[in-house]
Amino acid sequence: MVALPSLRGLQAFEAAARCGSFAAAAEELSISAAAVSQLIRTIEDQMGRKLFHRVNRSAVLTDAGREMLPRLTTAFEEIGSVSRELSCAEFRSRLVVSVPPSMAMGWLSTRLASFVASHGAVDISLRGEDDPVSFDRDPIDIRLSYGRSHYRDQATEDIVRDAVYPVCAPVMARGISDPEGAAALARLPLIHTDWGPTGASFPSWRNWFEAAGIEPGRASQRGLSANSSRAALDLAISGLGVALAQGVFCAEAVEDGRLVRPVAQALELRQPYCLTIPQRSLRRDVVAAFRQWLIDECLRSAGSPALIAWPPEGR
Repeated sequence: MVALPSLRGLQAFEAAARCGSFAAAAEELSISAAAVSQLIRTIEDQMGRKLFHRVNRSAVLTDAGREMLPRLTTAFEEIGSVSRELSCAEFRSRLVVSVPPSMAMGWLSTRLASFVASHGAVDISLRGEDDPVSFDRDPIDIRLSYGRSHYRDQATEDIVRDAVYPVCAPVMARGISDPEGAAALARLPLIHTDWGPTGASFPSWRNWFEAAGIEPGRASQRGLSANSSRAALDLAISGLGVALAQGVFCAEAVEDGRLVRPVAQALELRQPYCLTIPQRSLRRDVVAAFRQWLIDECLRSAGSPALIAWPPEGR
């Protein structure tokens, strides 16, 4: 029978690699940083492989360490789950969800209650952050992003290809009729979204006008500007202009009448929204449940009849 390395040593390595430092691992395990270092050296000796490169006062994972980490994290999560079940302790799953900032603030945060209601007790950490995120450094279970290019080394799937729609407050849409309305938009205040370097492939107003067969001139560059989809929608709801918004974000406001689509022309996004789940989280039940729930919510918003039907009801 092959001799197994020290379980305590493996636990010390997993905590140090996951937390990013021996000191953080020591705090989690309630031992000293020196004890963490010694435990890791013990399993390195037992396995005959270096798991950390020690440079000055820092430690960096070796290739062997990076390969071991996700497997050990999954193993210790399973051991913890079994322990809780055997002790009959109340168990609350923990889920770390990473999404673009606008989705965290203005879309997902208002829907999470329905997931908790259907799934049961779960502790959710909702992170709004731009791509790329680090699955090695941060304990992220599931990431929603625009496009597949950021995480080619992780399990990534396309979930929906959305479109952008001109939307504005009802009062601003008065007197606009399609198809003449497409040209009329060039005379209205436009709200631009500065997507930043990670969203460079999102359509602009110039792209929209070109797709509509209209040369807007400088009109496509004038108007208000916001650095998030949520802020652009709020400006449009306030009656300050026409925003070019993703269906996922604007569907609810169009459904309840705060926004209207003044013209039929929409523009499909160049890339789909994607979900990425790191290997360590693929087999967790709470992650699988959240994945399906999130896909359903995205499809429901992007495919809202209020966005698809033309002309809108009441016009």
